[in-house]
Amino acid sequence: MGVVNIRRSRIDITLDILSIAANGAKKTEIVYGANLNSNITNKYLDMLKQKDLIKQQDNIFMTTDKGRYYQEIARGLELK
Repeated sequence: MGVVNIRRSRIDITLDILSIAANGAKKTEIVYGANLNSNITNKYLDMLKQKDLIKQQDNIFMTTDKGRYYQEIARGLELK
């Protein structure tokens, strides 16, 4: 049997990161929790910080109120 390669959407990855960072998380926790490599994680964290969906205090990332609102909206729009 072959290996099934299922790609996640950018929204799915974003939601994973925001969920992991909900109570505060180090970058390493996000890398492992979202199953991403360090370079990809950096790109997502930079984008999320620019959009004020996540904030960084020292080496801890936290989902902002705006990030929690984004999660609610995105989950409400899931098409299944």
